[in-house]
Amino acid sequence: MAIKDILLLGHPDLYKTAEPVDKEELLRLHSQIQLMWEAILDIQKTYGFGRAIAAPQIGLNKRIIALHINKPSVMINPELSNLSDEMIELWDDCMSFPSLLVKVRRHKKITVSYFDLNWQRHTEELEDDMAELIQHEYDHLDGVLAVQRAIDKQSFKWKSTTL
Repeated sequence: MAIKDILLLGHPDLYKTAEPVDKEELLRLHSQIQLMWEAILDIQKTYGFGRAIAAPQIGLNKRIIALHINKPSVMINPELSNLSDEMIELWDDCMSFPSLLVKVRRHKKITVSYFDLNWQRHTEELEDDMAELIQHEYDHLDGVLAVQRAIDKQSFKWKSTTL
């Protein structure tokens, strides 16, 4: 997977709701998940950011989030719950618009439930940067981009701009 294969802002597939993964099809998806991990590492090397990518960003209309934070991991069919009332504001970046930052509000704490590659169910309580990251990637699964969550019309900056 090359960076050029990541769908960019404006591509119609980024606005589609992803389909759930069936246990039976998981084995067939391993190679695409591997490509997602490779894309994360390529983005990290090229742009200096990137911890996760959602399957729709590579044109795979499935509810999969690949992460690479110290080691590769995956969330299949993630579900969010227990969204805190407390919100955080931050400048969000995205592999689908790597030179743009968008100021958004996200829940400070969330609970995420998902399946791993062995179809084992996991539930984690996350907060701060990890909660924000998973909310960002989860939005991709629902066809929502960070630019659609911008706080206001002044919530956009090029990465070369001092924050």
